[in-house]
Amino acid sequence: MDKFSYIANAHVSYIDELYTSYKSDPSSIDESWKEFFDGFDFALKNYGDENGEIPTPSTGTTAKNGALATPGTIMDMEELPKEIKVRALIHAYRSRAHLRSKTNPVRERRDRKALIDPEDFGLGKSDMNTEFQAGEEIGIGKAKLSVILESLNKIYIGAMGFEYLYIRDPEMLDWFKTKVEKEALTFNPAAEEKKRILFKLNQAVVFENFLHTKYLGQKRFSLEGGESTIPFLDALINRGTELGVNEVMIGMAHRGRLNVLANIMGKTYEQIFSEFEGTAKPDLTMGDGDVKYHMGYSSDIVTPEGGKVHLKLAPNPSHLEAVNPVVEGFLRAKIDSEYGNDQKKVMPILIHGDAAVAGQGIVYEVTQMAGLKGYNTGGTIHFVINNQVGFTTDFDDARSSIYCTDVAKIIDAPVIHVNGDDAEAVVFAAKLAAEFRQKFNKDIFVDMVCYRRHGHNESDEPKFTQPELYNIISKHPNPREIYVKRLTERGDLDKKIATQMDKEFRQLLQDRLNLVKEKPLPYQATRFEEEWANLRRSKPEDFDQSPETGMDAKAIEIVAKALTTLPKGFKPIKQIEVQMKQRKDMFFQSKTLNWAAAELLAYGSLLLEGKTVRLTGQDCQRGTFSHRHAVLHDANTNEPYNSLREMKERKGNFSIYNSLLSEYAVLGFEYGYGMANPNSLTIWEAQFGDFANGAQTMIDQFISSGESKWQKMNGLVMLLPHGYEGQGPEHSNARPERFLQLSAEYNMVVANVTTPANFFHMLRRQLTWEFRKPCVVMSPKSLLRHPKVMSPIEEFTSGSFQEVIDDQNVVKKNVKRVILCTGKIYYDLEEAREKDKIKDVAIVRIEQLHPLPKKQLNKVLDTYKNAELVWVQEEPENMGAWSYMLRMLYKELPMEVIARKMSASPATGYNKVHVEEQKSIIQRALSTKK
Repeated sequence: MDKFSYIANAHVSYIDELYTSYKSDPSSIDESWKEFFDGFDFALKNYGDENGEIPTPSTGTTAKNGALATPGTIMDMEELPKEIKVRALIHAYRSRAHLRSKTNPVRERRDRKALIDPEDFGLGKSDMNTEFQAGEEIGIGKAKLSVILESLNKIYIGAMGFEYLYIRDPEMLDWFKTKVEKEALTFNPAAEEKKRILFKLNQAVVFENFLHTKYLGQKRFSLEGGESTIPFLDALINRGTELGVNEVMIGMAHRGRLNVLANIMGKTYEQIFSEFEGTAKPDLTMGDGDVKYHMGYSSDIVTPEGGKVHLKLAPNPSHLEAVNPVVEGFLRAKIDSEYGNDQKKVMPILIHGDAAVAGQGIVYEVTQMAGLKGYNTGGTIHFVINNQVGFTTDFDDARSSIYCTDVAKIIDAPVIHVNGDDAEAVVFAAKLAAEFRQKFNKDIFVDMVCYRRHGHNESDEPKFTQPELYNIISKHPNPREIYVKRLTERGDLDKKIATQMDKEFRQLLQDRLNLVKEKPLPYQATRFEEEWANLRRSKPEDFDQSPETGMDAKAIEIVAKALTTLPKGFKPIKQIEVQMKQRKDMFFQSKTLNWAAAELLAYGSLLLEGKTVRLTGQDCQRGTFSHRHAVLHDANTNEPYNSLREMKERKGNFSIYNSLLSEYAVLGFEYGYGMANPNSLTIWEAQFGDFANGAQTMIDQFISSGESKWQKMNGLVMLLPHGYEGQGPEHSNARPERFLQLSAEYNMVVANVTTPANFFHMLRRQLTWEFRKPCVVMSPKSLLRHPKVMSPIEEFTSGSFQEVIDDQNVVKKNVKRVILCTGKIYYDLEEAREKDKIKDVAIVRIEQLHPLPKKQLNKVLDTYKNAELVWVQEEPENMGAWSYMLRMLYKELPMEVIARKMSASPATGYNKVHVEEQKSIIQRALSTKK
């Protein structure tokens, strides 16, 4: 936090220095401080001495907080004119009153030293009846100090606490401050809205109570204690729809999920009860399914004002915040392809737990994405169900920050802390959040402080670890009871109406339990959902042979011209001039393409067909290994030029973004993007293959298992640079064994491709198939410029992906040994075989490891009679593909392995040792002598 932050309020020397900077150049300091000093100077001019100066005492004074207030400085409270002191008091309320706000429904807040008492500013009881012009600051005009304090207390230390003074955008800051100070004072919902709030609270409370009595002890991760979540979401969605939102997507973990499904998403009570009863027969043809509080759902609802909005609840695993980037990526795909880049048409809502939002690093990564052009979704509503405990851990052990939402400050997102027992305050927060998001397209956090009535689940005993807190909670009325009491005491509602509402809703639930059919709003699938529905599930025979994926020669010429033409006046650096010349020669002279040319040709071909191509990753525009150069930069102006985006004949959209230095969140975002649009080739490239380690949660919980658990197909491609070139343990191995261990039931493709043309066909196959599968590619490094890694242009105009590539350089009857291998080691073996003129060893490449092409492999191996079979790999024996190949083929194809010794580390860090190891593998592989 820099010295211009609001936190500097307590430091006298900082404020003096700020004031000096302000006097020199008002624009040089933070806008909130500029406003304060404007008011200070105004008061000084009108209420200082006859010279407009602060009277200077002969000795220093000590402020109440212990800091020395130097005579004549801005913090010399004893000598300041009282008008200025009142303005300073108002500023302090805006900055720190949230530390005293009454947001905790079940226990007293700790003293966080807010320093907002009048005495802290040299004001006392004798000043309470004095009128001050400073009242205009909060919109009440000239007023007595007692009235100003009453207004400040109502705004800032009631059921809501606001953090916003750190916002550096002047317009945003002024708008939010005005909303808080003008509307919080006057907020009084209309009678119909109060009934709506009560209705949604009634649904939430009675639903949980009903489940608790009917299914005692069954896990449901109840919302009890946090039922105000339902009126919050209801008000948020309704207000958002009024402001132009067409589609809302919610990402949340399990707490309260069933209640949200029933009372926000519109999932029928009958469906939910049948899942509890166990009468719902699961469809396991496409996988093994998931528990009821992890499943996703889609619906259309009509708001009370008659607006129609499409709702989605993302499926999620138990990894709490892992769903966050998936939601963001999904909606970004909708913004790009369905809503004409209009971010106001969608609204992401992420529902967090207090321990998770503070403890999970993915939250920070996703927050950092919020303003980046490759990942921006127009602002996210972050809603925290703050039940003050994480499983059994008190917040003292769950975070170091005062608030669980302090991550918001890194992007200047305002935070509203609100008491979950005050339903109207919760609804005010919801409306304010919707309005802020729609106006500024920025994130906002709402921290609803509540409690958890039961333990982590309904069979857990919370008093094991929080006996004192749970003694209080056991006697505490629920939010509905509190709101009914408030309404009846104010005369807003006859208590009989609330009682009748409760009785009717309980009867409705009982009717649903008795299997009386409910009539939900007919669901209208979105365009992309219909396109997903037109795809089919894969069958085993789909993987026996790949579909035709060649492209027309004329289309190649169109893409080639785009890739080799620079705009007039564009000046590339010298190295790029050389690469552009080489690229032009490949397409129009030698007519053989290297890896990068083949890759870009694949993207261009899909763009001509109207498909979307999106590629992100660290430094992916040029490529970590400086091979791709999809985006060039002018040497003089630094202006970027994206050749495929500028291709005139392009029908689809091409996006390539250098990502932030994140793997976990970025991979999740791209998975979400691929989940939304079936016609998008969505690619994430790791800078080095082992970087996928940081995204393992996404790989395990979404990519490898999403179709099995949630019946959600996805065509995401992961490019993981892999290959042993003496660069040490971290930059050699992309851990193929991990992906192969996760491979089953045709859930994903794992490949290690060796030719540019085969890579081209593999990328095109992703969108040619009548289904979608994630594809993990052990991408080459040294092969990107290897002189033998070239493919003739004819291999691009016809043909398909080759799962197995036979050896065309041997006489099969003379072969004594057949080497099976995958990836870059093929070229090491081929080079040594050619050098030593070895004629009796064949090298067969397996380009696709999973699904293993057994039929093709057996067909190839049948042509080698009486030859021994070995598996050769660069990786240690306990890594790479060996254990997978052994598992898949041990019954039918007995073979030995030649590899590095079993090792705890993927590779040596010493180049000399690496060379010796590699040489040994090659020699042993090519030697047929026993």
